[in-house]
Amino acid sequence: MALWLTQHYAGRFAGKPVTFWVTLLHALQEPAMSDDTTTLLIHLGAAWLAGSLIGLERSFHGRPAGFRTHALVCAASALLMLLSIHQGQWLDPDLPMSSIRADPTRMAQGIMTGIGFLGAGVIFKEGLTVHGLTTAASIWMTSALGILYGVGFMLPAVIATVTTLLTLSLFRWVESLIPGELFADHELCYPIDNVEPEDKVRELITRYGCKVNTMSYRLSENGRLFHYHMVLQTHDRQNIARLAAHLRQSQNILEYRLAPAGS
Repeated sequence: MALWLTQHYAGRFAGKPVTFWVTLLHALQEPAMSDDTTTLLIHLGAAWLAGSLIGLERSFHGRPAGFRTHALVCAASALLMLLSIHQGQWLDPDLPMSSIRADPTRMAQGIMTGIGFLGAGVIFKEGLTVHGLTTAASIWMTSALGILYGVGFMLPAVIATVTTLLTLSLFRWVESLIPGELFADHELCYPIDNVEPEDKVRELITRYGCKVNTMSYRLSENGRLFHYHMVLQTHDRQNIARLAAHLRQSQNILEYRLAPAGS
C-alpha cells in the first residue's frame, strides 16, 4: 500500500519534497482504503490463491514446478495486467491523454510469450519418456488465469481454476483406466561367444505379450559384448513386469535394460 502511494504521488509532486511528503503522510493516515485499491487487492489475492491451489497439486505429485512457482506466476501475471489497465493511477497526470497507450492485450501477449520460456525449462527427455509436459501446460494455464483475474473476469477465472484442478487431479485417474499402447526401451547384453539368436529373442518378447517395433545392434568392450536394442510395444504394463522377471533368471544375459515410457 505504502509503495503504491509513493509511486502514485511522486509524479504529482516532483521537485516539491515538502508538499510530497505531507500529502503522502495524509494518505497513509486515511482510515479506509479507496474502492479502487480494494478491487486491486481482491484481484491480486484471487490470482495468488488460484495459483497456489494449482501449485499444491503439482507439489503433491513431486513436480519440479510446484506451489511457489505457480503462485508467483499467477500473481505476477495479474500484477502486470493491473499495471497495464490502471495506467491512470501511476502515470504523471500532466501528460496529455494522446500520449497514453492503454492496450492490455499487448501486455497479455508479452506475458504468455515469457511464460513459454519458463514452461520449456521443466520439459526434459529421458529415453522414450518426455517429462514435464503437464507441468509446463499447468504453468501456461496458471499465467492465463492470472491475466483473467487481473482484468477482473472473475467468473471465467474461477470456472477455469476449478476446471484446471479437476483436469490435473481427476483426469489422472481417468487416464489410468483408458486402455492404450505402452512403449518400453529394451536392451539385452550378451557375451560375444554366447549370443542368443535374434529369432529366439523375438520369440521370447512375443511370448510375454510384447511386440518389437524396432531393433538395432551394437558391439562394446572391444567386441567382447553384443547388445540388442529394441523398442517394445504392449497393451498391458504387467507384460513388461513379467518379462523383466524372466530376464532376471536368465543365465546367459549379462545385463538388460527395460524402461517403460511414462507420461
